[in-house]
Amino acid sequence: MAGERWAVTVDKRACVRTGLCAASAPDRFTLDERGQGQARDEVVGASEEVLEVAESCPIEAISIVDASTGKSVFPPES
Repeated sequence: MAGERWAVTVDKRACVRTGLCAASAPDRFTLDERGQGQARDEVVGASEEVLEVAESCPIEAISIVDASTGKSVFPPES
């Protein structure tokens, strides 16, 4: 995971505005003017914190892909 860069996105159509992402990792996620979650940065350093937030989203609205390969980190590919 060290040195990896991840592209993080929040699906605005799926987000149900629980605010869990912003409350759990305020340095990584914020809420927009409609109360929907969004990543503070499009590309971030890989971290357990970001992965845990994505995994805890009740509807899996957060997607993470490896920024250099495009391979899905979360949700895992089936």
